[in-house]
Order: sequence, then structure tokens, then C-alpha cells
Amino acid sequence: MARLHEYQGKAILAANGFKIPRGRAALNPDDAVSAAKELGGEVVIKIQAWTTGRAGIGGVTFSKKPDEVRDHAKRMLAMKVGQFPVEAVLVEEKIDIAREFFLSLAIDDAARAPVIIFAAGGGTGIEERAASTYRIPCDVKSGPSDSVLNDAISGCGLPKNQAKQLAESVRKLFGAAKGVEARSLEINPLVLTKSGEFVAADCRVTIDDYAVARHPELKIEIAREFDHPPTALERVAYAVEQNDHRGTFYFAQLATSAAKDSKGLAGFHGAGGGGSMMSMDAIVNAGFTIANFTDTSGNPSASKVYRAARIILAQPDLVGYFGSGSGVASQEQYWSAYGLAKAFWELDLDIPAVIRLGGNTEDRAVDILQRMSKLLHAPVEGYRKTDTPAFIAERFSKLVANAGGAKWKPRPPRTPDFIRTKSATNFKVKGGRIWVDTARWPEIRSFVEAQSSGLIIDRNGAPAPALAPEEFATKDSELLMCSTECRMSGVEGCYLQLDVPGLDEIVGGAR
Repeated sequence: MARLHEYQGKAILAANGFKIPRGRAALNPDDAVSAAKELGGEVVIKIQAWTTGRAGIGGVTFSKKPDEVRDHAKRMLAMKVGQFPVEAVLVEEKIDIAREFFLSLAIDDAARAPVIIFAAGGGTGIEERAASTYRIPCDVKSGPSDSVLNDAISGCGLPKNQAKQLAESVRKLFGAAKGVEARSLEINPLVLTKSGEFVAADCRVTIDDYAVARHPELKIEIAREFDHPPTALERVAYAVEQNDHRGTFYFAQLATSAAKDSKGLAGFHGAGGGGSMMSMDAIVNAGFTIANFTDTSGNPSASKVYRAARIILAQPDLVGYFGSGSGVASQEQYWSAYGLAKAFWELDLDIPAVIRLGGNTEDRAVDILQRMSKLLHAPVEGYRKTDTPAFIAERFSKLVANAGGAKWKPRPPRTPDFIRTKSATNFKVKGGRIWVDTARWPEIRSFVEAQSSGLIIDRNGAPAPALAPEEFATKDSELLMCSTECRMSGVEGCYLQLDVPGLDEIVGGAR
């Protein structure tokens, strides 16, 4: 889930009619002091972090003097919550509280509808007061059930006008959550001030991952939960996934150095959740530290698998590349094999790789990897679904031992010399270009036409796309296969160049 900080959630609430405390987020102590002076009087300073119980870790404090605000902000901005550094504090006016209430909207997966939890009492410990809470059913379109809402409000002992305001707050909660497609939106507490106003004193918001793209105004960088701030490679990987929805791609960095007594860092490339977990266990049991978790499944494009491999191999000090998934994937495994083979050649792989591509067309996939291995400086071994993760992990261990301690150094991809000549022509594809050497076209024409499945044909003695540009551009995986077959067969003059936006800044451009 994509989580928002408190100040971001309160902006959503304010836009939906809630009254929120006066204040603003500050990124440094001076800014915090300025915010406190603008407010005047006593203020509260709160760390902006995705955690509960902030007061218990020194993340919430009150202050009457600007100098105290500076000291508190300086201390808080030096804190870390888990692996996340605190990058902002929220400075707000102190509220005179008469009563507290708890409001929360969440998606009830069983009912396939939102449900609102309401309690006449908020703050910490709300989970232990379940007996005094109300579950208010919501229609997906119209919101909370009036009958249950009225029953819940009537039991609060409020004057009629305040009861009406509270009921309106509950309805506003539904509207706020629906407007940003929140998976959950919690106000704890919703306070009734001594002056008779309802104010959202604190809030927590999570946005449905699949809704993030529809809400650019929220400025959510990555719609995933990590236990650390997103790394540069995780940002690159997320952009790849967003630009190519053929199959799934998940990448998370786990370690940048091997654990003590480990045999070294292993780049991990899985396919399918359960099989990947089993394969990760196998490689850990074999004595390795996993550098990353990567998953390409759901019938991914060859181009997506290629980019995933490029990102894995942007990590330094790997002793090997270990790929293993479920073994029963209902996807054509030769596409993944072509994607891996292309990445391995371009990066001139010199650490061992063991790849298990069990499932449809696994024999063809293994053959592709074996053929590419002959062009590399390190062994690449392919395995089938009948080869267990434990077996291939043992094989991986032997290959790494034979490599004599070699460690991977990330490098830019190499490209054929001909693409820099005047005789090179190119045609646009999704995220790249297919290059053909017109000087060699007569000798490579029949091979290219066959391997591209007729996507590139001869027209007046020169190579040309067989389809309209818009349709041709979607055939990047088929053209990747053609390009890789040319490379493995020693046919010079056809090459697919695929971009991985942001990766050049990390490891450099093409060689």
C-alpha cells in the first residue's frame, strides 16, 4: 500500500470539508521555528513517519517557545524510524480538547465494500476498546448506512447540533476516502474542541496501489511498501513496471554486502511467489546472502525480463546470478530466456549464472541459455522444473567456488559497432529502437526476415517494417528474439537497443 504522511492526509481531509489544526510541515529547524512564530502560542511538533505510537519514541512534543521548537525539530529530524530517516516535522497549533472520537474507513474484503469504524473515544488503546465501537456499513457509491450511523451518534450524549456535525464528519470521511481511492483512512482522534468545533487532530491514509496512477496530485513516488527509503535501483525498477504492464515485475534491494561467513552476494531472480520463496530458502541454505528480491511472472514480456536482469546486474559485488521460480509457470519460458540471454551478452557476464525456467517451452528456454553461455566468460546453466531449487542451489555453489572469488562490477551495456556507422538504419519500438545494417542487408535479409517472423522485410532492396509504425512498435519482444538469435548465430547487422530509463546515470551509458 502507498502510505501518506499525516500532513498529506490532512490536506485531503481539508479539501473535503474537515477542519484541521493550523500549521504546516517543516523540513529543517529554521522552518519549524518560522511555522511556530506564525501560529503564536503553544504548538505541537510531530515527526512525520509511517508508524504508530510516535509519542512513545519521542516523536510528539509540545512547546511554548521558538527556541524550544528549534531544539525539538533538530532532534526529531535526526531520528530514524526503522530504516526511514525522519525528513519532516509537522508544527501545529495546540488544540483545546473537550472530547475525542475515533473514525476509520477501511475496505472489508469479505463484504467487498467499505466499512466505517466509529467509537466515542479516541487516542491510544482504541484497539482494546472494541466493545464500544460501531461498524457502520457503507454502500460503495452512497456511503454509510443512515440507520446504523444515527444509532452510533445517538449514543454519544451530544447536543443536537453537535450530533449533526459529527454525523456530517462521518459522511465526509467516506467522501474523502472515495475521492482518493484510499484503502484505509483513519482519524484518531477526531476532537470536539471546547469551543464546540470538530477538528481532525491526527490521521493515517493508505492509497490502493492500483489507484496511484490515477492520482498524480498525491505525488506518490512508488506505490509499494518498503522497509526502507526507495533506493535508486528500486526507483528505476518501479518505472519499468509502470511503463510495461505485460506481466509483473517486482524488485527490492535486500543487502549491499554479504553477511559474515557468507559465500557472497547472490543476485536473485524469481518467477511466482511461492516458488520464489522456496528458491530463496534454497540459496540461503546453500550459504549465500541474497542481494535482492526480483520477480518477473504473469507471462512477462522478454523486454521486461531483460530490463529486470539489467537492474539486478547494476548491483556491485555479486558472486553469481541465481534464477528460480515456481517450476510450473503457465507462461512461455523461452521469452524469459531470450531476455536473460540478451542482458548477459550486453553486459559481458563474467560471474556464473544458474537459471531454472520450469514450465511451458522449458526445453527451448534451456537451449537458449546454453547457446548464449558459449559467448560468455562465465558459465550459464539452464534447468527445468524437475530440477529442484535445492539441487540448483548446490550447483550454483560449486560454480561460484570454481570462479575463485570473482565479484561482479556493474558496467554499461556493449552494443555492436555497426549502429554507429552511416549504413545503420533504425525503426522505433516500445522503449527503444531496432537497428539494421543496410550494407549487410543482402546477406542477412533471409535470416532476419525468418527470425523476426516477418516483422522486418525487404522493400526496394532495403529493410523495412512490415507493419504500421504504431503496431510495429509493440513488437519489441519479438524483435528482441530476432536480435538475440542474430547474436548467437554470428549474424552481424541486426540489433535491438532497449532503454532502461535512469539506469545510465547509475552505471553509465552504452559502450
